[in-house]
Amino acid sequence: MATLAAPANYSDYGPLELAVRLRRARLGLGVGMLAIMMLFVSFTSAYVVRQGLPTLDPRTSQLVHDWLPLPLPGLLFVNTLVLLISSLTIELARRRVIRHTSTMNPVLGPESADRQYALQWLTLTLVLGFVFLAGQWIVWRELQANGFYLSTGPSSSFLYLLTGTHGVHLMGGIVALLAAAAILFWRASSDSRAVVLDVASWYWHFMTVLWIYILCLLEFLR
Repeated sequence: MATLAAPANYSDYGPLELAVRLRRARLGLGVGMLAIMMLFVSFTSAYVVRQGLPTLDPRTSQLVHDWLPLPLPGLLFVNTLVLLISSLTIELARRRVIRHTSTMNPVLGPESADRQYALQWLTLTLVLGFVFLAGQWIVWRELQANGFYLSTGPSSSFLYLLTGTHGVHLMGGIVALLAAAAILFWRASSDSRAVVLDVASWYWHFMTVLWIYILCLLEFLR
């Protein structure tokens, strides 16, 4: 019982069984996030190396630097704000479900105030997630309208690669949020709600932090 008393060991999550399930779920999530981190670390290394790497100009047969700084559309920063807000809303939903689970109520009824509260914040998170993806698509269209395509140059290629790969992983987060919403909508056990929403929330926070990292990389290492 001493383990549950420590703040870092799920003291807010109720019984020991739930704490064990959360620990296992987070461990699996951590492994998945580590793989994603390694992917973006490799992208970062290639990004930095390619900036200073000359290429052969076939017309002059000379080595030239073809890396051109790419102006970032202002909408990227608006999209960042949207994602930050969505991270806040999913955290509000997670905390309400965790707090309800700690009351030891085994089944959350269809008219439960906690259920409605969490479901509303979760729905708002999903809406913001789709708004972010739509905003990223608009950014791509704006870049193309200004003549920056995937094959225009190495700088534009990396921008599409980094933002596109993040978008694909964010879609996985949306699927996880939809699964959490389904569990909240139907009569599921408190433990199942807590575990699924907790894992989906931490993955969403990870996607937010990852996006901020990508934006800083594109902004300050041009």
